[in-house]
Amino acid sequence: MNRIPGYLILCLFFSIHAYGKTPADSLLKELNKVMAKSAVYDSLKIRGIDSIKRTRQAAGNDPARQYLICRQLYNAYKVFNFDSAFTYAQQLQVLAGQLHDPVLLTDARVKLGYVLLSSGMFTETAAFINTIDPTGAPDSIRVEFFLMKSRLYFDLADYNQDKYYTPTYIKIASTYVDSALHLMTPNSVAYKYNKGLQLFKLGNIPAALAIFPDLDQPDISGRQLAILACTLGSIYDAAGNKDTAICLMIRSAIADLQTSTKETMAAYSLATLLFEKGDVKNASHCIERAISEAVFYGARQRKVMVSSILPIIEHERINTAEERTRSLLIYAAIVTLLLVALVILAITVFRQVQKLKAAQRIITAANLKQQEINNQLLEANKIKEEYVGYCFNINASYIGKIEKLKQNLEQKLTANKPAELKFLVNNINIRQEREELFTSFDRVFLKIFPHFVAEFNALFDKENQVILKENELLNTDIRIFALIRIGINDNEKIARILEYSVNTIYAYKTRIKKRALIPSEEFEAHIMNIKAL
Repeated sequence: MNRIPGYLILCLFFSIHAYGKTPADSLLKELNKVMAKSAVYDSLKIRGIDSIKRTRQAAGNDPARQYLICRQLYNAYKVFNFDSAFTYAQQLQVLAGQLHDPVLLTDARVKLGYVLLSSGMFTETAAFINTIDPTGAPDSIRVEFFLMKSRLYFDLADYNQDKYYTPTYIKIASTYVDSALHLMTPNSVAYKYNKGLQLFKLGNIPAALAIFPDLDQPDISGRQLAILACTLGSIYDAAGNKDTAICLMIRSAIADLQTSTKETMAAYSLATLLFEKGDVKNASHCIERAISEAVFYGARQRKVMVSSILPIIEHERINTAEERTRSLLIYAAIVTLLLVALVILAITVFRQVQKLKAAQRIITAANLKQQEINNQLLEANKIKEEYVGYCFNINASYIGKIEKLKQNLEQKLTANKPAELKFLVNNINIRQEREELFTSFDRVFLKIFPHFVAEFNALFDKENQVILKENELLNTDIRIFALIRIGINDNEKIARILEYSVNTIYAYKTRIKKRALIPSEEFEAHIMNIKAL
């Protein structure tokens, strides 16, 4: 073989990324994940079938249209459930008879033969398909017929395992494969697969590997991947390459689960390979999956095959469990002795730990308190720094204004102009000066507490929140609590700064607290919790 197949590259990829594990370990992990989701895949399958059934109900009594939809239902069921597939295959025959179309009748009979074979009814299948004459049918139906007959004899050879009859069955099956290959497109995936299968069954393993199609072609469907990987795994198993065979069987089993295929060999073959390798746990999981799929589909020969190995795997699993139990008893005795010593040590350590925990709690509480104090000091320092600068700027501004006023007064006194003196004094706007003072205070405060307004409003419902006017930084309601936030709690001081009476300040505070979403007694504590930038 002079090429490296894509599936071997995939196995190498898994080995690089599995941190020392084998490729099969990574694939088994993926298989277990897919097994856990099997019900999801089956649900999607059933949903798709239900959709086709609804289409059939709406199709009316047109036999031609009913035949097409019925064939869709057959294809959906043929690897999913034998009883339903058998029912729709029979309906196809009835519809083909109504249409008086011999080609459709041959197609329906071939499909009925396929489900009989899939269920393991070899005698019935042989008797039935011998009544089918594909002469004159399209190549696609003839190919399907020849491949079905080849599968019948290949399955008989695998089932009997008899040194006299098995070679004869394989030879007969090979002739039908040749008939199908003659009608296929050379070098197609189907051609390479069936030729490789034929060569494998005839014992020519190198030639089978050489012609077998690459599994990682983009146009291969999930169902095709399951079939190709399962057959190729059997070829590598026969060649003695168990590890590659296991990887391929896992890929096939994953594809079967994802496509809700119940008529499958992959889980059974994988269980056998894993058991031979000594992986009893995963072998048990796979054989349980295989028998559940065989029962669900209704495949008689699969149930017989699975039943032949299931007791062996289960017996080995029980032996493994018993050995593990004995080991655990020995370990338990050792652990018990160690536990007695550990309890004595633990009591001593526990007392010391309790003392350390008590000390640690004291230290932690002190650290938290210290951290809180540090944060308060940092905040207080920031407030002081900002407002010291603010006070210096305000004082400097007022000193400048006073100095200018003094110069003007001196000039007017020197010039003996009392009228102009009076005008100059009357021209001083105390209200404007106070507004400028408040604006400066607001700017400095919002520089320290930029989110104060938003957090203040968060204490009220939407209807009672403060809405500031255009170009207004703070209003009286918020300014009262801004002063409280920077440490001015006394109502008299607040009243003096804002030029209100003490009663007015008290009334403001009471009215605001009553509108809040929190209790009045907690309001100022929430204000103090608003953080500086």
